[in-house]
Amino acid sequence: MARGARAPESAVVAAEGGAPVRGQDDDRRAADPAPRLDAADLGAELGVRATLVQFSSAFCAPCRATRRVLGEVADMVPGVTHVDIDAEGHLQLVRALDVLKTPTVLVLDADGRVVRRAVGQPRKSDVIAALGEAV
Repeated sequence: MARGARAPESAVVAAEGGAPVRGQDDDRRAADPAPRLDAADLGAELGVRATLVQFSSAFCAPCRATRRVLGEVADMVPGVTHVDIDAEGHLQLVRALDVLKTPTVLVLDADGRVVRRAVGQPRKSDVIAALGEAV
């Protein structure tokens, strides 16, 4: 997909049960336990109820829009924090979480478990719905 282009609705794929989903043929990944992140991994404290983690890059136009949407949702929902991570500056974490494109958004529950994952610019309603699984 061209840089700056919005992902089609079908490309914004979230994991059921928290495990990252890369394709229907990759049964191994679907069976992996949900990754768990903490404040040391993120460089920021987790939200009391949930955390919206965004992996961004400097020249990514959808990242700016995603930052705005996630910030608005975090301000709207008590106990939810938004953490924006520069993908280029955190390559070890990017590799560990298999982040391939920006923006990539992870929704963490209060314990730091990844409960949803999406690639591309999300809609506010989708973020709110994903938070329903985390809180």
